[in-house]
Amino acid sequence: VIGVLGILDDASQVLKIAFRNPGDTIVLLDGSTFSICHSERSPRSEESAFARELSSSEYSKIIGGIVAGEPPAIDLAAEKRLIDCLVALAAQGAVTSAHDISEGGLAVTLAESCFACSQIGASINVAVAPAESALFGERGSRCIVSLPPEKVGALQTIAAQYGVDAAQIGQVTSEASLRIECMGRATLDSPVQALRDIWANSLQRTLLRK
Repeated sequence: VIGVLGILDDASQVLKIAFRNPGDTIVLLDGSTFSICHSERSPRSEESAFARELSSSEYSKIIGGIVAGEPPAIDLAAEKRLIDCLVALAAQGAVTSAHDISEGGLAVTLAESCFACSQIGASINVAVAPAESALFGERGSRCIVSLPPEKVGALQTIAAQYGVDAAQIGQVTSEASLRIECMGRATLDSPVQALRDIWANSLQRTLLRK
């Protein structure tokens, strides 16, 4: 167990994971050099890296029964770029929420961001294939933020200053459902409450079955 203690000089700058306001824009921040320099890598090498990383993911374990591959490599420089960017965004009040992408990948991060507020959902369109890697890959140095549409320009300026990619992928909705399209094809459309129930009660149900 690792415990981390930090000091926040201004409590008003606290960023929580929950989407709050319908109509807010959802942005994927990516501090990794993989995103910035992808044009220097061949499609075959990218696909191979995704395949190795996805094989070690929660998605691969639960859906495919596969525990293999290599966990995504940690890029400390990319992590620092992202953290510095988030600190700057918080200091300027540029974003409403922020949630790191880790276990479960992008899809789980989006679902968790919908859970904390009732009657809040999200509509997402991801222009990356294959869908499994885009939604469930667990590569680090990434974060989901939400913010008012009028602040997107300021966010993009700050992100560029820190060498962080900022891609608009959707918006917060007033309907409590999570809808995700990947390359224009629907991959998920579910009520938030149903997803929350699975997320919150799966361990208890598993133990009761045993």
